[in-house]
Amino acid sequence: MADSAYFTLLDHEGLLAVRGEDAAKFLQGQVTCNLNYLNDNHSSLGARCTPKGRMLSSFRIVPVEDGYLLAMARELIESQQADLQKYAVFSKSRLSDESSAWVRFGLAGGDAVLNELGLQLGAASDAITRTDSLLAVRLSDGRAELWAPTEDAQALQAKLAARLPHAPLNDWLLAQIRAGVGQVFGATRERFIPQMINLQALGGVSFKKGCYTGQEIVARMQYLGKLKRRLQRLRLVGAAVPAVGVELFSPVHGSSVGEVVVAAQAGDTVELLAVLQEDAVDDGRIHLASSEGPTLDLLELPYQLDADKEIQR
Repeated sequence: MADSAYFTLLDHEGLLAVRGEDAAKFLQGQVTCNLNYLNDNHSSLGARCTPKGRMLSSFRIVPVEDGYLLAMARELIESQQADLQKYAVFSKSRLSDESSAWVRFGLAGGDAVLNELGLQLGAASDAITRTDSLLAVRLSDGRAELWAPTEDAQALQAKLAARLPHAPLNDWLLAQIRAGVGQVFGATRERFIPQMINLQALGGVSFKKGCYTGQEIVARMQYLGKLKRRLQRLRLVGAAVPAVGVELFSPVHGSSVGEVVVAAQAGDTVELLAVLQEDAVDDGRIHLASSEGPTLDLLELPYQLDADKEIQR
């Protein structure tokens, strides 16, 4: 179903709200994306890093009337709220977990339904459109997210079910994997710098915005080009879906050469994104969980990395 029209509930993620008159100024110094590029019609991917450039979270950020909503893995909300609160006390910003206030649906092939709801969503990646209570976001591969207040969830789900088949979250994650969009979960917190999951290729890192926590490391890695681990897409035959963070091995090293970023069932195979050392990719012999574990095959990502283009953002 991952290649057909469907809808699914995106309940694996939560929403962290940053609101107040200083919300933009405050977040600009905390995240990798440039908030000056955001408006009522445009969202962005982004991340928040440690001073050493390691991602504490990755997210989609959407502007709202008095601030921003950040959609991220649900298990990261509490820690990110607590971390950010330490700095928010010095600005006119307030943070809250709004996961229970919103419902989010993922739609594949659902533009006709969006139109019926009064949401004419543009084709450009990261585009936003809104009504009084609903908003929709375009993803890079053409899928869309539909956000609504929780009190509208039941009626909205009934409308979606009348027009689209319901699919499990697995199908949404499979589409995300095929789109080459990595993500930080609890098991991979502080494991990766943004370029390791190609966030800079997806518009989630700005190299023109100025300082933010971890910026020096992230910029140095981009300009010096010494990154030895990058996101790869792989396939595994006849195995259970591995958990996020499971290590990968190769004969080129006696220890782990990478870890699973996200994985999903794809018929009788598993597809996944993993951060892998380049010499292991060049060798091609990659195994799951141990040096004797199941063999993985490398697949292509749907985009090309272009450092010159990436630094223009």
